[in-house]
Amino acid sequence: MLYWNEGVGPGTAPEPSGTDKESAMELPEDVVDQIRNRLRRVEGQIRGIERMLEEGRECRDIVTQLSAATRALEQAGFRLISAGLTWCIEHPDEAADDGYPLAEVERMFMKLA
Repeated sequence: MLYWNEGVGPGTAPEPSGTDKESAMELPEDVVDQIRNRLRRVEGQIRGIERMLEEGRECRDIVTQLSAATRALEQAGFRLISAGLTWCIEHPDEAADDGYPLAEVERMFMKLA
C-alpha cells in the first residue's frame, strides 16, 4: 500500500503536519504500480523529446511529443485522484478524519482538470 500523504521520491511535497501512515488514505498496490508505470513512460518520452531537441528535429514533431507526454502525465494524476476518490466514498468517516473529506479530494481533482 501507498499512503496518500506519503512522498514517493525525490522532489515530492512533504507530508502535511500531524499526519502519519496509520491515519492516511491507503492506495492499492495495483494502482500505485499503474501510476509508476505511467510515470516511467512519461520519463522515457521526456528523454526522447530532449534527444529530438539535440538533433534539431522539426518543431511540429517536438510539440506532438510534448503534448503526448503532457496527456500521459495528466492520466497518472487522474488515476491517483480516482483511487483517492474511490477510497473517500468507501470510507467517508475515515477520509474526513484523515483530512481528506470529499470536498478536498474534489478540489485536488479540479487542479488537474
